[in-house]
Order: sequence, then C-alpha cells, then structure tokens
Amino acid sequence: MEDSILHIGLLEDEAIEIDIAALELAALDHPAIDLEPYVDILTAMTERLADEAQQAESSEEQAQLLAAVIAGHYGFVGDRATYDDPANADLIRVIDRRRGLPVSLAILYVAAARRMGWHADVLNTPGHVLARIGPDTSPVLIDCFGRGEIVGPVELGAMLQNILGANAVPAPEHLTPMANRAVLVRLLMNQAVRAETSGDAARALAIYERMTIISPALPHGWWERARLELAAGDRPGARRSLSAMLEITRDPDLRAHISSALDALAGSGSP
Repeated sequence: MEDSILHIGLLEDEAIEIDIAALELAALDHPAIDLEPYVDILTAMTERLADEAQQAESSEEQAQLLAAVIAGHYGFVGDRATYDDPANADLIRVIDRRRGLPVSLAILYVAAARRMGWHADVLNTPGHVLARIGPDTSPVLIDCFGRGEIVGPVELGAMLQNILGANAVPAPEHLTPMANRAVLVRLLMNQAVRAETSGDAARALAIYERMTIISPALPHGWWERARLELAAGDRPGARRSLSAMLEITRDPDLRAHISSALDALAGSGSP
C-alpha cells in the first residue's frame, strides 16, 4: 500500500496539499477506505469560508472566520481528554472524531486558508504547533488546538515559558514556518513516538518507512528506520537504510558516524 504515497516524495514542496497528503498517509491504516467523503468535507469547509470571505479582509478577520467555520460550525477542537490517542494524528480519524493534535488541526486551518488564497503557514513552535494567518507585514498567530483563538504576545510568552522554562522569551526561531513536507513529517513523528511509547516497535518502524518515502532527503527518518530494523534483527535492512542516509548526508561528522555504524554492521558477520 505504501506505493500510494510514492508521489508525495516526488512532488516539489509547494505542490503538496498538506490536508490531502495527510489523508493519503492516514489511508494506509484504513485499507479500502474511500477518501472521497473526507475530501468532500474539506471542500465544504472551503465553500463555507468563501460564502463569507468578503467580510474577512484583514488577517485578524480571516483568522476569526477560519475559527468560526472550522471550530464553530464543524466542531474541530483539540483533544485535551485523550491527547495521546493515536487517532489524533490520523487525519481520517481526526475528521471522524472532530478531535486532534495541534499539528493535525493546523493542517486543516492552513490548507483551508490557502485554498482561499490567503497567506497561511504551520509554524515550528516548540511543543505546541501554532499557525500563522496573513502576510508577513501583518500576520496573526492562532492556536488551532484551542478553537482557532488568536495568540497575542502575552499568550505566546506564557506558552513558551510553560514548554521551555520560566526564562524563555519569544524569538524568531520559535515561529519558523514549516515546509509542507516538514509538516507531514511532524505529523508522522507524533505517530511514531506514540507507537514506541506503547511498545509497538513494528508500528513505529512502519511509520519511519513512510517518513523516508515522503521525505527521502531527511536523515533522521533513515537513522530511526535503521535503528528499528536493527532491533528487529533485519541487519541487511539497517545497512540499506544507513547507506541511503549516507547518500544524502553532507555533514562530515554525521557521515563519519554513519560510516562507523556501517562498519560495525559489516563486521558483525551477519548476512
């Protein structure tokens, strides 16, 4: 089934529609599911936004309209009660349950905003993904997990202090826009971490395999894949993953680290 996501890894980043791609990733865990009803919901959200778009000219008004439609009308909210439920990182289940993680809900907000022709990005905020709506000259930040509420400087500072410590202050690196592929990787990372935490190494390995398919230039995905392949006794697979990682890595220290790992595997006497 992984063949169905090969095209994501081949697309230019700007050509990736993050909500559609996230549905395609989720479909791998739902064999034979028809994605059309889910795409219909995404289309209906966009159409409802379009019906009222003339009233949303400023960034703040656009953010408020997104919240009114996605959280207000469709009922998408953060899952505070069962935050670590794997369903929160599966966009099919997110749409079914109207519950999700910050990153999965940000995917819905940002994709809908972009279809409206609005500027929108998912931000690489530590610990709690935010979204940015509007142009660089006048953006607003929103918490898609918190019903799309606008996040001001005071709220942002408090959030970062809660995650990074009492001395944390907002800085540009806390609000870096993520590339589309990076958003999907972050979604998959949530799934992989939860799988390993629950003791399901096979599931975690499957997620990292998907990660290397959609983002083949990401060294971390290959390293984690090799680690889990080795733990499962698949030494040839681990060697292939490390070799793939070596092909895309230019950092000399990291290349030396990979080469040492490959030498260790070669010296193990395994087939």
